[in-house]
Amino acid sequence: MSLKAVVLARGIGSRMRAADQTMTLSADQERAADAGLKAMMPIAGRSFLEYILSSLADAGYRDVGLVVGPDHRALRQHFDERVRPGRVRLHFLVQAEPLGTANAVLSAEEWVGGEDFISLNADNLYPVPMLSALADAGGPSLLAFEASELAQSSNIPASRVSAFAVVTVDEAGYLAGITEKPRGDVPGAGARTLVSMNGWRFDSRMFAACRDVPRSARGEFELPDAVQLALTRGVRFRAIQASGPVLDLSSRADVVDVARRLAGVVPRP
Repeated sequence: MSLKAVVLARGIGSRMRAADQTMTLSADQERAADAGLKAMMPIAGRSFLEYILSSLADAGYRDVGLVVGPDHRALRQHFDERVRPGRVRLHFLVQAEPLGTANAVLSAEEWVGGEDFISLNADNLYPVPMLSALADAGGPSLLAFEASELAQSSNIPASRVSAFAVVTVDEAGYLAGITEKPRGDVPGAGARTLVSMNGWRFDSRMFAACRDVPRSARGEFELPDAVQLALTRGVRFRAIQASGPVLDLSSRADVVDVARRLAGVVPRP
């Protein structure tokens, strides 16, 4: 497989930095949380990012670009000195400032070289079959998760799922629209609300949308907004009906449950 994977690992981790007196973490986990380094959170002695890389390797990906900040020495040292990946080749793609997810994707433009690529969050562990589905999609696509199923199968509470970008799909199975940070509750068990967890396959047209998208109300260049712009320009995204579990490592409260769910799993990046 020649398809490249871009993993967005540049975020400042505001939610992870937030104190939580109800959580008991190890000293190494506390240090990672205090620094907002979600991707480097130790889980059973291995960084969370190693589990992500291992899943990508299981799905057949061989080249992974990590979008990082200018000061990424600790992350690079980890993979140069402590854990040398044997199944994937790592590339470090620098995002100069934390200006949002669309800007982060833009950092990969030169590296992907005009080819299709997938884009993922560094604080989510996606099921291998879903990663394989993106590889097999044949063109721009997204993983569309049913909100109620995601809340049931994953470690993500329904209150958090309700804040994910909501996607609408047309009768042909293609993305019709995407709404970032929607208002309202997650629908009941019988509802079919679909949400995005930023699992995408893009082609080179996405970079123009990431360049041209205006800042959101939060002052960032948001990937869902850039996708909506690409839609208006004629890019069609096939919606892949996705299912969990997806492990989400957004805050200190997630660490214990993620560790429990990964007990006995040995990552092989």
